Amino acid sequence: MTYILGQRSRNELEGVHPRLVAVVERAIEITSVDFAVHDGLRTEDEQREYVARGVSQTMASKHLTQADGYGHAVDLVPWIGGRLRWEWPPIFEIAAAVYKAAAELEVQLTWGGVWDRALLDLNVGMLEDEVNQYVDRRRAMGHRRVFIDGPHFELMTP
Repeated sequence: MTYILGQRSRNELEGVHPRLVAVVERAIEITSVDFAVHDGLRTEDEQREYVARGVSQTMASKHLTQADGYGHAVDLVPWIGGRLRWEWPPIFEIAAAVYKAAAELEVQLTWGGVWDRALLDLNVGMLEDEVNQYVDRRRAMGHRRVFIDGPHFELMTP
């Protein structure tokens, strides 16, 4: 089955860096799981609210307008049964589609499931293991709580 981005998703991509938009557009064509762009560019007020609620960890978010005038992050959430679902199995499928799209388009991304490595450096067939290993690395560094954000993808800073 081939999916397409709905109007709300397209609206969320307004102001997002064109290279990241191209990855999202390619990923929706090749994904095995439908998804929606839940968040693209955010205002400072939106980001401040997300940090206050614990949904985001920083006011230095790549969802905010960056020096080049674009947002550099998107959140891609599974769309299942007519609603958004924050469930890991379909999130892994979306991450695999984004991986393939980023590889095709030669765009370097960071994925919120494994913050300390480039998406294209991960084993796409073992994404659940990659997340678990990331959590183990962070805990070994003394972090009791580890923030993982499977729907989040952002351009890597050169």
